[in-house]
Amino acid sequence: MTSKTKPRFGIDIDGTVTCPATLIPHINKEYNVNITLNDVVEYDFLSAFPHPIDRASFNAWFKENEPAMYAVSEAATHAKQILNAWENVYELFYISARGENVFDVTTNWFQEQQIPYHHIELIGSHDKIAAARQYQVDAFFEDKHDNAVMIAEELNIPVLLFNTPYNQLSIPSNVIRVNNWLEANEWIQKKF
Repeated sequence: MTSKTKPRFGIDIDGTVTCPATLIPHINKEYNVNITLNDVVEYDFLSAFPHPIDRASFNAWFKENEPAMYAVSEAATHAKQILNAWENVYELFYISARGENVFDVTTNWFQEQQIPYHHIELIGSHDKIAAARQYQVDAFFEDKHDNAVMIAEELNIPVLLFNTPYNQLSIPSNVIRVNNWLEANEWIQKKF
């Protein structure tokens, strides 16, 4: 456990701090397809493909290319501005499903983008509850629907769910749907 002096936020990276569509151009180029974010209606890029793709070969390609793709990821609109405004007011703990193999790429990206962080935890799976509990986060920021719901219900904290085509299922009352970082900031200013 780490002691807290300010409210601590758990923040997902991909699709939350990074633009949800940032990996799509890489996938389009590799697979010679033309999918858009609006085509991704499930939390699974393969759901958007116009033809079947072998999941094992896609996963192998993704794993091999993830460091290069993450290194050039585009930050979500207003993420840098808001997170910089929060740096001295809140503790920013990034909790991501990325694996430890991309830790250096991830920290370099935050430094290059000039996006502040107090801690980065790459857990290698989508089950973020243990890390969110361990770090005693007061709110969470997420784009994956089931993660948002599980974290909100299990930890009884507010979870801000960044609205995307792939997370449109219903949500409990302590999951707050926001369209962007400006709306997230508005909600946080009212509650914290």
